[in-house]
Amino acid sequence: MFRVTQEPLNLQALVDYVTDPEAGAIVTFIGTTRNHNEGRRVISLDYEAYPEMAEKELKRLGEEAKRRWKIQRMAIVHRVGRVEITEPSVVIAVAAAHRDDAFQACRFAIEEIKKSVPIWKKEVYEGGEIWIGTQSGQPFNLSK
Repeated sequence: MFRVTQEPLNLQALVDYVTDPEAGAIVTFIGTTRNHNEGRRVISLDYEAYPEMAEKELKRLGEEAKRRWKIQRMAIVHRVGRVEITEPSVVIAVAAAHRDDAFQACRFAIEEIKKSVPIWKKEVYEGGEIWIGTQSGQPFNLSK
C-alpha cells in the first residue's frame, strides 16, 4: 500500500495491512504537524503532490527497502491538502521477522520520502506562508 490521499490517515489500517504471520516486529512512524518552526508559530501545513508520480516513487522506495532489508510488508500513506496541528501527514508501517530490519527500513523510508518523493509542503504561519523543501532547497516566502 503506497498512497497519497486527502483523507485523514489511519495508523491502524496500515498496521492491519502489514500484519503478517512471519513478522515478529511491526515498526511505525507517524509524521505530525507541529505548532512551530524556526521561531514562527505554525497554523497548519498544506501539501501538494502529483499523486501518480508520488505513489510510483513511494512504491519504488518500498521495493528498495525490500531489497536492502528482510521485511515482509511495508505501507506508506502521505496526506495532501491542509493538515492541522497534531494531525498526521505521513504514516509508515513496516513488518519484518526481526525488529532491526523493520526499524532500518522505516527510517530509510521517511528519509527518502523527504529527498525524492514529489510532495511539496507549504507552511502556513502567523503573518505569511512559506513553501518548504523546494527544489532549490531554500524556503519560498509567498508573503513578500
